[in-house]
Amino acid sequence: MTTALRRLRNYIDGEFRDAADGRTTEVVNPATGEAYATAPLSAAADVDAAMAAAEAAFPAWRDLIPAERQKVLLKIADRFEERAEELIAAESENCGKPVALVRSEEIPPMVDQIRFFAGAARMLEGRASGEYMEGFTSIIRREPVGVCAQVAPWNYPMMMAVWKFAPALAAGNTVVIKPSDTTPASTVLIADIIGSVLDELGHSRGVFNVICGDRETGRLMVEHKIPAMASITGSVRAGMQVAESASKDLKRVHLELGGKAPVVVFEDTDIPKAVEDISVAGYFNAGQDCTAATRVLVHESIHDEFVAALAKAASETKTGAVDDEDVLYGPLNNANQLKQVKGFIERLPAHAKIEAGGEQVGDKGYFFAPTVVSGLKQDDEIVQQEVFGPVITVQSFSDEKQAVEWANGVEYALASSVWTKDHARAMRMSKSLDFGCVWINTHIPLVAEMPHGGFKKSGYGKDLSAYGFDDYTRIKHVMTSLDG
Repeated sequence: MTTALRRLRNYIDGEFRDAADGRTTEVVNPATGEAYATAPLSAAADVDAAMAAAEAAFPAWRDLIPAERQKVLLKIADRFEERAEELIAAESENCGKPVALVRSEEIPPMVDQIRFFAGAARMLEGRASGEYMEGFTSIIRREPVGVCAQVAPWNYPMMMAVWKFAPALAAGNTVVIKPSDTTPASTVLIADIIGSVLDELGHSRGVFNVICGDRETGRLMVEHKIPAMASITGSVRAGMQVAESASKDLKRVHLELGGKAPVVVFEDTDIPKAVEDISVAGYFNAGQDCTAATRVLVHESIHDEFVAALAKAASETKTGAVDDEDVLYGPLNNANQLKQVKGFIERLPAHAKIEAGGEQVGDKGYFFAPTVVSGLKQDDEIVQQEVFGPVITVQSFSDEKQAVEWANGVEYALASSVWTKDHARAMRMSKSLDFGCVWINTHIPLVAEMPHGGFKKSGYGKDLSAYGFDDYTRIKHVMTSLDG
C-alpha cells in the first residue's frame, strides 16, 4: 500500500492551479529520502499566465501611497507569526531542518525583515530638489521597476523568498517567484498567506504569484518579455546563465551567488571561543550557506592546537532527526548535493588529512558527518571550490600578508571573518579583505538594517537594508521651467 502524495500547486492571480499541461515532479523529504508531495513542472503557458497577472496588477500597486503598501507588509508579518507553526512544518519537511532551529533561527528574523521593508516603503529618499540651471528646478522621483522575476534557492527557501518579495513589494513592484524544484512547499504556503492578506485589504492578488518548476521554468521566466528585473539566489553557473539571458533585452539583474568565506584566525585569538563560534557557523544548516565559515586560515603558531580543538568540536556536533532538539543541523538537501560533498572528500589530495567526519551518516536520508580537513594547500580543489556541506578546511599561514593573499585568492567574495584581539590588525584586515562582509571576532550574524551581497563571482546587488530596497527602484529626473 502506498501513501498518497500531497499535491502542491502554482499560485497565479489569486488562484491555486496545476501546470497547464498537467506535468508534475516529485518532492522528496531529504531527512527520509522519500517523496511526500508533487509540484507543478511549469512551462511557457504557466509563466505567461503568471507574468500577465503581475503585469495587470502592477499599475494599481505602483500607484498606492507607500503607507498603504506598508499596511500590507505589516499584515503579512503578523500573519507569518500567526501561522508560524505551519511555516515551520513546511520548511522542516522541505529541507529536513530541525524544527526547533527553524522556530528560533528563521521565523523571528523573517518577520523582522518584512517589518523592516514595511518601514522602508515610506523612505523613498532622493537628493534634494534644487536649481542647477538658471530658470529651472530639478527633482528626483524614485519609482518601482515593474514586474520582478525572482528565483529562490533550496538552502533557505522560506527566508530567501522573504528577502526577495519584501523589498520588491515595498518599493511598488509586483512579483513572480519560483522556488527550487526540491523545496517548493513553504513558498506555496507563503502564497496562501500573502494572497489572503491582499484579498482582505482589497488589493489584487496578482501582486504576488508563485510558479513551481525546474531550471527550464526559471529560464523561461528570465527570458520573458514582461519582467523588468530578474533576481536569483543560486550557484555561480546559474547566475551567469541568468545574466546572459537577461542581457538579450537588457533586464536589470540582481545576483546573490556562491561563497567561500575565509575565516582568518590570528595567534592572539581566544581559541576555545573561536572554535565554538566557527564550528557553529560552519556546520549550521549542514554548511549549506553561502556565508558559512568553511575555509579556516590559522596562524602556524596555534595551528595544531586549533585543529585539535576544532576536530573535537566536530565530533561533539550532532546531526539527525527534525524533532531532536540536540542536533545542530539536518541532512543535505538532495541526493545530488550529497554526491557532490562526497566527491570532494573522495578527491582529496594525498597531503590532506581528515581530522573528523568525512562520511555519510545513517542508512536513510542525506545526512553527512561534521567534517574537518587539514594539511591543505591554496590551490587544492576543496579550498578553491564551494563544497556547500558540513566540511571545514584548515590551512596554516605564516604572517598577515600571506593570510590576506590566501583569503582573497578565490573567485568568490561574499563574506569573511577575522579573529584577533589586535584592533589595528582587525582594521587593516577589514580594509584588505575583498569581500562584501567582514565580521570581526564573530561569523554569520545578519541584521535587516545591514546589506548582504558580494563581489567577483559572488554576484552583485544587495539583499536586506536600504541598499537592497534601492535595488528594486529606478531613478527619474524631472526638470521644470520656472517661467510658468
